[in-house]
Amino acid sequence: MNFPTFELNGKVALVTGGSKGIGLGMAQALGRYGATVVITSRGADEGETAVQQLKEEGMNAAYIQADVTKKEQVERLVNEIVERFGSLDILVNNAGMNIRKPLVEVEESDWDRVLGVNLKGIFLVGQACAKQMIKQNYGRIINISSIFGSVGMSFQTSYAASKGGINQLTKIWAEELAPNNITVNAIGPGYIMTPMTQDWLSDPERVEKIVNSTMIKRFGEISDLVGPVVFLASDTSKYVTGQVLHVDGGWTAR
Repeated sequence: MNFPTFELNGKVALVTGGSKGIGLGMAQALGRYGATVVITSRGADEGETAVQQLKEEGMNAAYIQADVTKKEQVERLVNEIVERFGSLDILVNNAGMNIRKPLVEVEESDWDRVLGVNLKGIFLVGQACAKQMIKQNYGRIINISSIFGSVGMSFQTSYAASKGGINQLTKIWAEELAPNNITVNAIGPGYIMTPMTQDWLSDPERVEKIVNSTMIKRFGEISDLVGPVVFLASDTSKYVTGQVLHVDGGWTAR
């Protein structure tokens, strides 16, 4: 029997929204397993700082600035990666945002901003990367969803709608791209302690409710995502596609 490994040596990975939080953590994970990692974000200062951190940890990394909601910038990003590194093998489609409001207070502009980054951005980056991966006859696409693509919670109208859309895109792309040796999966984290969630998790009553919704009785940590992202990026998962892997302490299993 031929046993595949988790090693990513020789692979080139793109992580969108990779300058902080979950994105940076997943970029570190891929880099530690041998991938060359390109991170992109709108904020150049944060991006350059993140890349410097990765390099200090001994990883081969680069930063390319791009806005994932702008098609021309996304296409430029992919072209530059291929020109510089020769291929694009792994996409962690992570860039996202949230605006938490009750339904009756959600502005049209709130909806447009969240869906623009979380769904349109996922689509544009996924499309551009898929075109390159089809040429290579190889690829791993990992969309970052959320438990709120599958379960409900108050104040998540725009965010949950975008994540539900990501889950469906994942299934559709998986079927379309399977003939090209490309797998497409999603990771659906529960509440992970990051700068994006820190303020939201400062309310003790809310914290208790969230923790009690899990089986493991704690928040997630960025390190909890290392195994899932490396698994889905490597050849150990070559027979896994179209799946949403919830990393949520058992929340969605109840």
